[in-house]
Amino acid sequence: MQPRGEANMQHAGSPVLKSASRFGLVEATADEALIAAIAAGDERALRTLYNRHRVRVFRFAIRLVDDAASAEDVVSEAFIEVWRQADRFEGRSSVSTWIMSIARFKALSVRRRRQETELDGKLAETVADQSSSPEQIVLEMDRSAQLRACLTQLSPDHREIIDLVYYHDKTIEEVAEIVGVPKNTVKTRMFYARRRLAQLLARHRDFEHLTAGAV
Repeated sequence: MQPRGEANMQHAGSPVLKSASRFGLVEATADEALIAAIAAGDERALRTLYNRHRVRVFRFAIRLVDDAASAEDVVSEAFIEVWRQADRFEGRSSVSTWIMSIARFKALSVRRRRQETELDGKLAETVADQSSSPEQIVLEMDRSAQLRACLTQLSPDHREIIDLVYYHDKTIEEVAEIVGVPKNTVKTRMFYARRRLAQLLARHRDFEHLTAGAV
């Protein structure tokens, strides 16, 4: 990723930039210090932040857009936005939460565009193919894989809550900020998402017992 660098020379004398350079932007540099350096136009700070968080952001994005190429685009767009908006970061949340919020907005935009332009048979065919032979899929999966499969059957709202809490270790408060809903709404969605997951996993276990008894 090649972010814009026109502001780099203008802030060469910045104390924040000097401090960041002194430490060499090593992995131990705090996210907040990197954001300050990015705001001063330091591309190295952006690369460090990108390398630190890109995998996590990608995993979050792909659950929302269900496509690796689109998820990669979301990651790139999110960090370009970090570059543009770094000077507006106020520190009211963690940097990772802020980045997730940006990535979520980008992912939802991708999903909306897809819904507008792909109202054809492709999605229906894909869903049909994935559900055409569940017995073969279930028999080849371990419990972790079954859980991932069940997650894809949740609604987008419920799936992102589960993903943020269990895969990205976000608190209810952080999830509420990322998603942009009240904490009670997050708790309600969590309740229904977990209940739905339990039902889906139970169906998988019942199927396994059924097929095992038929052998």
